[in-house]
Amino acid sequence: MKRFIMLSLVICAGCTTVPPTNVHQPMSVRPVPRAEFGAANGAIFQTGGARPLFEDRRARYVGDTMTITITENTSATATNNNKLDRTNTNNFAVNTLSGLPGKSTLGASLNTQNTVAFEGKGAASNTNAFTGSITVTVIDVLPNGNLLVSGEKQLSVGNEQEFVRLSGVVNPSFVDASNTIASSKVADARIEYKSAGQMAEGMSMAWLGRFFMNVLPF
Repeated sequence: MKRFIMLSLVICAGCTTVPPTNVHQPMSVRPVPRAEFGAANGAIFQTGGARPLFEDRRARYVGDTMTITITENTSATATNNNKLDRTNTNNFAVNTLSGLPGKSTLGASLNTQNTVAFEGKGAASNTNAFTGSITVTVIDVLPNGNLLVSGEKQLSVGNEQEFVRLSGVVNPSFVDASNTIASSKVADARIEYKSAGQMAEGMSMAWLGRFFMNVLPF
């Protein structure tokens, strides 16, 4: 009985696992520890917390954060129309034979006609829209100064959990004064919106059904 209960708990735990992701890992990282400085001496200028006079607050180091505005609108349409017509006509007739064998074929005629017609049409359309915002963390600074960022946002509504994930490469010069950048300016962007819960499980095929669909030829 105890083994059955333990097995049921393992199965239930497996059903509520976090959806897999394709974004760059890790999705959060701690900044590099700063060097230790002496205690504050009461002066206005403190070495431990000083920043250059013209340095802004935009992300530039590992562990810094920035906000990415997701404004993804994609639309693709493809239309194909193929048409082929071909007609062949052949006429053969034997009118006269003089001094040649095969007079039995005199007056024979042969008419053939071949017609081939083909017509094919196809159309495909795909439209996607994804809007929102997410704050990500700089997980690496590339040799050319670009920032590799990654982040995740989790939302729980009732028994459902929503996961918004984003990662990509950001050029610091594209980040505005409010430390924000549009997702259209993120290179190698990987944006995900997934869910886990009863509704997500209800919309997915069970593993046994997927097994038979892959194994059975019909």
